[in-house]
Amino acid sequence: MQTTLPFKISALVFVQNAQGKQLLIKRKKAPNLGCWSPIGGKLDMNSGESPYECARRETQEEIGLQLEDHDLHCFGYISEKSYEGTGHWLMFLFDCKKTLAHLPQAINEGHFAFFAREEIEQLPIPETDRSLLWPYYDQYKEGFIGLRANCAPGGQLDITEELKITP
Repeated sequence: MQTTLPFKISALVFVQNAQGKQLLIKRKKAPNLGCWSPIGGKLDMNSGESPYECARRETQEEIGLQLEDHDLHCFGYISEKSYEGTGHWLMFLFDCKKTLAHLPQAINEGHFAFFAREEIEQLPIPETDRSLLWPYYDQYKEGFIGLRANCAPGGQLDITEELKITP
């Protein structure tokens, strides 16, 4: 018997400081409890929020950075089927063109730190971030990538590239 899982839509925002280090949050809540991740959150479906509106709102709420649409570059999406066996996710990926001058204060979802890109590989990050998110960020942050991933627990991560636009 097939179980129906909830479907969630989110925006992830990649923010850097002036030295080019990535801002990550060490999550105190699921998903990705105890792992370092880019900031972001779920779209407000009840208000019809767009991915850009969500990215701007989450950036303001989590780190106090005010953004306009032109401050963001949507460089892709990832559709994750059966992530952690609890739901399906459609994540819109944004590179933030504004930089942060200071480390944001901790919030109820976790605390922040800046990391050089090569340091991120040594951190506790979700396995899908290691094999999906960061490699595609490195290659397509100035272009666009569309990905589909089967993340079923116990199975091998199966990735399909649906669309690629190189810068």
